[in-house]
Amino acid sequence: MNTLGVLRKGDKGYYLADKEKNEVLLPYGEHTEGIRRGDELEVFVYKNTDSQLVASLVKPYILVEEFAFLTVKEISPEGAFMDWGLPEDLLVPAKYQRTAMRVHESYLVFLMEDEETGRLIGSCDTENNVFYDDIDVKVGEEVDILLTGFSDLGMNVIVNNLYKGLIFKSDIHQKIKRGQRMKGYVKNIREDGKLDILLRPQGYRKNIRKDSETLMSVLRKNGGFVEITDQSSPREIKEVFGMSKKAFKKALGNIFKKEWVDLYEDGIGLKKNHQ
Repeated sequence: MNTLGVLRKGDKGYYLADKEKNEVLLPYGEHTEGIRRGDELEVFVYKNTDSQLVASLVKPYILVEEFAFLTVKEISPEGAFMDWGLPEDLLVPAKYQRTAMRVHESYLVFLMEDEETGRLIGSCDTENNVFYDDIDVKVGEEVDILLTGFSDLGMNVIVNNLYKGLIFKSDIHQKIKRGQRMKGYVKNIREDGKLDILLRPQGYRKNIRKDSETLMSVLRKNGGFVEITDQSSPREIKEVFGMSKKAFKKALGNIFKKEWVDLYEDGIGLKKNHQ
């Protein structure tokens, strides 16, 4: 992504430039109406199929050295062409595919620059595009995670677009699915360079505060009353509040002590001054 100034209007589009006067063409399109000379635009710059630098006002689904799930639009002997949100599709060359790819299916892709052509290409090779040493995160740190798929142990994730991680089944207390992006917390850094990840921050006070906010939010969305008590099953609590029964009971005790809710035999009710 680059912030560039509009220099002039040409036959094919607008010519943009950076502070060093390096120029790039922004082709005419549905998003270019109303542009004027002197405007500053935030654009994505890449090489097109003719290996010419062009700019786009549309931000793609994936940036350089990032992972994302992309959908196959077309298969050719050259490789798979993926939808990444731009007019020209992204090529995943055959040599960078882990399995035979199929049209309309989505795959985890890493975006990188082809050393020979300078064009952006995709790769499904995860192992060679993550780091297993010099881990630059700490236990307890909040991180960005991309959920890549379930295994026998839990949900595999990509952490900060740099590392591989795992959320153990025992640490999953909410509905999650492959392709989701969310915040996670580093539980452990293993000797093999992989990370154990939590979906909730470690620490009593942080969890109590967050879970209490979740309870209050669900109650308000349901008109101030939910038919759940501390005697409800763990499954019912998880479906309604997205947390374990243990966490629920702690949060419920917290908001009850603060006199935010009333407890009934058949559920929890918000006090009028908190609805």
